[in-house]
Amino acid sequence: MPDMQGPVLLPARFADWFASRGWAARAHQLEMIAAAQAGEDALLIAPTGGGKTLGGFLPSLIELAETVSQRPGKQRPHRLHTLYISPLKALSVDVARNLMTPVSEMGLDIRIETRTGDTSPSKRQRQRAHPPDILLTTPEQLALFCATANAEAFFRDLRRIVIDEIHAIAPQKRGDLLSLGLAAIAQWAPDVRRAGLSATVADEGGLARWLTPQAGEAPRFARIVRGQAGARPEVEILDPGERIPWAGHSGRHAMADVYQRIKAAKMALVFVNTRSQAEMTFQELWNINADNLPIALHHGSLSPEQRRKVEAAMSAGRLKAVVCTSTLDLGIDWGDVDLVVQMGAPKGSSRLIQRLGRSNHRLDAPSKALLAPANRFEHLECQAAREAVAANALDGEPLKAGALDVLAQHIMGRGCGEPFDEDELYDEIRSAAPYAELDRETFDKLLDFTATGGYALKTYERFRRLVRRRDGRWTVRTPQIAQRHRLNVGTIVEAPMLDVVVSSKGRGGFKLGQIEEWFLEQLVPGDTFLFAGQVLRFEGIEEMTARVTRSSDTDPRIPSYQGGKFPLSTYLAARVRDMVQDPGKWHALPDQVRDWLELQKRRSRLPRADGLLVETFPRAGRYYLVCYPFEGRLAHQTLGMLLTRRLERMRLRPMGFVANEYALSVWGLRDLSGVDLDALFAEDMMGDDLDAWLAESQLMMRTFRNCAVIAGLIERRFPGQEKTGRQVTISTDLIYNVLREHEPDHILLKAAWADAGTGLLDIHRLGTALARIRGHIEHVDLDRISPLAVPVMLEIGKEPVYGEGHESILEDVSSEDLIAEAMRLD
Repeated sequence: MPDMQGPVLLPARFADWFASRGWAARAHQLEMIAAAQAGEDALLIAPTGGGKTLGGFLPSLIELAETVSQRPGKQRPHRLHTLYISPLKALSVDVARNLMTPVSEMGLDIRIETRTGDTSPSKRQRQRAHPPDILLTTPEQLALFCATANAEAFFRDLRRIVIDEIHAIAPQKRGDLLSLGLAAIAQWAPDVRRAGLSATVADEGGLARWLTPQAGEAPRFARIVRGQAGARPEVEILDPGERIPWAGHSGRHAMADVYQRIKAAKMALVFVNTRSQAEMTFQELWNINADNLPIALHHGSLSPEQRRKVEAAMSAGRLKAVVCTSTLDLGIDWGDVDLVVQMGAPKGSSRLIQRLGRSNHRLDAPSKALLAPANRFEHLECQAAREAVAANALDGEPLKAGALDVLAQHIMGRGCGEPFDEDELYDEIRSAAPYAELDRETFDKLLDFTATGGYALKTYERFRRLVRRRDGRWTVRTPQIAQRHRLNVGTIVEAPMLDVVVSSKGRGGFKLGQIEEWFLEQLVPGDTFLFAGQVLRFEGIEEMTARVTRSSDTDPRIPSYQGGKFPLSTYLAARVRDMVQDPGKWHALPDQVRDWLELQKRRSRLPRADGLLVETFPRAGRYYLVCYPFEGRLAHQTLGMLLTRRLERMRLRPMGFVANEYALSVWGLRDLSGVDLDALFAEDMMGDDLDAWLAESQLMMRTFRNCAVIAGLIERRFPGQEKTGRQVTISTDLIYNVLREHEPDHILLKAAWADAGTGLLDIHRLGTALARIRGHIEHVDLDRISPLAVPVMLEIGKEPVYGEGHESILEDVSSEDLIAEAMRLD
């Protein structure tokens, strides 16, 4: 253990600064300095408010202070010393603002700048020519650096990389892209050291390995530095006076109570899980805002100008509340926030810990959160999340092997920068932990795909992007191809978006943000919708712009988004299953929820944690099968697809199915009570049935579409223009069919299959669930709907309904009728 005495590790100027504030450097901050001085990478795990950010930057500030003192003013060369990477633009801006406090108060001549997608082109050019000492940026900007000439010269003097909220980046494709960029930097700046920061790490060993360059067969790990535990958070679940809905996600029944809590708080962050919920929640709160409280809206579809305006008002303490999505839930220090409200269930304990950490952002002050469940099942989920927080039990996405479509994008990016040798690039890529097990055959296929499109596509010139020079090195074929690649860098594939521009007369106006193209194409001039907290009248679409005017309509539509829904974590799902089966754990639930479960116990059975409850019953001339895997909407939709295929083979004429996070309902024209359930739910459905369905599945084609965009096979953006969603879909569907027929082992089809395992289809999770329930299926044949089945039946007409002939069922599903049936005891 290195010497941890503060005076030894902290120069006098820094020790005096801590003392002037009445502070002392924390042990984990000193250990981060010691790790840096020993030339080690370090993973700092410390609670919110524990000084993680300062701990990550102290080694850099100390080194830079020494450099400034030795070569002050104009004698000091312009060199990038520290690169800070965060998952959010807002977090980079916030950290830059907070970092300036110690820098200015100690009188350090250090330049600190941000670089995100919102940074102007002129500022980016200046930063390349005259780098700041510390640059705060995002994974996508690092990928752009790697795809430009002279990247090696830019990073040559880099000494330190700080990755904030590393747990949120590493398991995603953004993390794969970042790991490849870090591997490239390690070749250009061999002495650079990395630091990872997080408050919520479930897999410490995995992240410690991810953070450190790998060399040889034995894995390498960063030093793990742990901070002191903070005050225990206080989490309350709202028990509203009004009736708790059986289903739905609006939370309208709780708005009056939430408003009163906002009114009593100094400043509140009201978190929601989707942009649609953000718009709806903001409007609901504004409608009951009799006190004219300053309440703002913040989500990723709003324009940068709108978001920055809200962030500035928060920093200045001019707001009472902000309704927001995940754009504000990672690491941002809003000092005046003393309450976090989570509308709906948080879907994961780590996400809840992150969000409640935005309140009372101090180690010695308990964070306070109010959970406002939207329905009865969400009360169970919120209670499970609260218990997980109390036990400091973390969940989150597991680390996995690097995605192949991301690697294809990186190979193309390296070709757009300095020409590369394929053997050297292969070794470089394997130094990134997600790709440490990459075999040479797969790499060669990816290189061939990036250069030519692969066997089935190489005759088309549009797919020829890389060429081999006479010296054997690979480079981009034309400057135009390089320019298009840079316009399409990144791994976040959203549905095609159109700018929303407010006009009063003529073509003028200003941009409010962006909305998905598919939603806007459903509108006709005169329709109204809610966006950016305003009611807007749709006037028409001009190229990639939706023209709108303001409206006073009282019944506008709310834009829906195809992406952005958080899946229920496996960990919370297990806790909910355990809670449902055990009445002894219901004491903390509201009376309405307890009565609901008691009625289920009397009318049918309670689902067992280690098994699967299947209920069958007739209704309105149809026959229903409802099961309760509690494995999340994505896994349930895949299960529904496979079950209906099997029921079709049994000639039971299934008509469709609908799924929510907790249950799945299938219906048909023949009695389903006599089905052999062990055979119906057998694990072999993950074999031929799955292969046959995936080959023709629209969800699989969408998965391939995303992979094709990330890999660069389909380019969304061109200089001065952007493809419409219809153009992208037509292009990728044609290619998908060509590859399936002529090159079924194409590397991009392999990438799409791997994605299907954990992405839109959640195949891996479904396979685990089928193994869990094997031999533990309980069947109850009922004469009518059960209380537990009501919520998933009420999803009909609100969530996607799959299958033929489902339109006619919508008129048969009435909320009051279903509830009345379920409540009858005769």
